[in-house]
Amino acid sequence: MDFNIQYLTYNIGMDKKEFYIEKIGQRGRIKIYIVDGFAIRKDLDEEFTNFGQHFRFKCIPEYEFWLDKEASPNERKFYIDHLLIEWKLMKEGVSYKEACTRADERERAERKRHEKNNNVHLKIIGKVKDKIKIWTISGKTVRDSLDIDFTEGGHDYVYSYVPKDEVWIDNDVTEKEKPYVILHELFERKLMKKGYDYNNAHVKASEIEWKARHDDEKLNKSLKKLGYEEVSNK
Repeated sequence: MDFNIQYLTYNIGMDKKEFYIEKIGQRGRIKIYIVDGFAIRKDLDEEFTNFGQHFRFKCIPEYEFWLDKEASPNERKFYIDHLLIEWKLMKEGVSYKEACTRADERERAERKRHEKNNNVHLKIIGKVKDKIKIWTISGKTVRDSLDIDFTEGGHDYVYSYVPKDEVWIDNDVTEKEKPYVILHELFERKLMKKGYDYNNAHVKASEIEWKARHDDEKLNKSLKKLGYEEVSNK
């Protein structure tokens, strides 16, 4: 079955209510919710990241902002300020690219006022044949000082600031979701090492990630095929 057809099939009859966790605020008519990003990426939109609004993700009602549940809820203010600008501009007809750029500028300025000098690397959680190391990193530190758009994960073939032979997993990714992000990053990296450009590698990695989210056996087999080994930190 075609990937897009599969995706649509899984979304028939989905009820958005099951993705809500709690309402945390309101700005005018706009309601702000914490949502279950893991469930959204599995059953509604696999490209949903740390936060979103209607004009970027059509699954979100027009007068709602969705923030993914964070492992450490210390970046909500930055995300809300970003969304207010992005939402307003896109509602007025500005392109997503331009709206995001202008919202990033505001968010970056806000982050600098709160920036702290923390270490990026936290702990090694996996490896591939003793060469590639998978690190849990401080996502907030990366967004504060290196790359405001960093979300979920990344590797050295995409980001110049990631050291050679390293894969980074944001510490805001929940434990149950980490294996899927690791799978995506390792598969994408493997393809880029073979010469694929980022866009094509990302699409293919998203496909295998989406399938794994609906099949635990697929997840385990795919990670094993990539040579992934979990590292115990006990």
